[in-house]
Amino acid sequence: MTAVFLNGRFVEQGDMQVSAFDAGFQHGVGLFETMSARLAPVTSGGSPRPSVFRLMQHIDRLIASASALGLSQSLQREPLASAVEQTVERAGIAHARVRLTITGGDLNLLGGSDGATKRRSDEGGSHDPTIMIVAQAATRYPDELFERGGRIAIADTKANPLNAFEGHKTLDYWWRLRELQAAASKGLDEALVFQISNHLAGGCVSNAFIVKDSVLVTPIARGEEKSAPGKVSLSSPVLPGITRRFVLDYAQEKGIEVQPRMISVGDVLDADEVFLTNSSFGVLPVTMVEAKRIGSGQVGPITASLRDAWLRASGAGG
Repeated sequence: MTAVFLNGRFVEQGDMQVSAFDAGFQHGVGLFETMSARLAPVTSGGSPRPSVFRLMQHIDRLIASASALGLSQSLQREPLASAVEQTVERAGIAHARVRLTITGGDLNLLGGSDGATKRRSDEGGSHDPTIMIVAQAATRYPDELFERGGRIAIADTKANPLNAFEGHKTLDYWWRLRELQAAASKGLDEALVFQISNHLAGGCVSNAFIVKDSVLVTPIARGEEKSAPGKVSLSSPVLPGITRRFVLDYAQEKGIEVQPRMISVGDVLDADEVFLTNSSFGVLPVTMVEAKRIGSGQVGPITASLRDAWLRASGAGG
């Protein structure tokens, strides 16, 4: 079943209530995380244990963004993680998609008539955010998609590194979903988003990688600018994805050379392999970008090995 945790307690779907003045509803003030969870059976006959893939990395990213963007300074790591696990356990679904959403709550960012709300915000964000966790059956992707590889578009909308909110998982997803709809209307599976400089940012709902001459290349993500090769003067609009991090860690462990750098459209089209990552589909091979075949047009060996590694690590591989 679907389980919903809202502001400290479990509620039925029909009983969910969020204030009409919630800043998430009024102004899109909020952050979210999407996670993959499984119930791991126990041999002693007890209840299945929830296993959320890289849960603490998701929680840490959310808390860091909430602090950096002024949403909340009061989020607590362990209670949030525990609430996620309890929601997964309550849902009782073998493979669940978990959405953790934090909004500004009943917060008037411009201050109330008496200025009280503004003073509370100025004093460190003592307003109470809205916290919602939903666990429901995960999306099932056809095996064929991973066997033949995804076919993707190039989005018209550009990511802007001058926008300080880019690179964070905010509620401002409308333009990304609109581009995803446009790709789906052409029978395609995702769309690549480029920056205003025409360098790759990622997919609409995913991070992106290319492989060239056995080297794994990915766009520089937010927080990696100082360690990136060459001079990077702007903040990156690229989300530091959790599955992306898994791929980078695994590649390093296996001795695969990794280069975070700026990637052009030509780099993508001339790549030997292209793949996308997110918490829902893990590692998605890409064999066509618009009308251009990537490499041999088949799923490449490095992509295949990384997908197999993710399947094992996430519990999806049995």
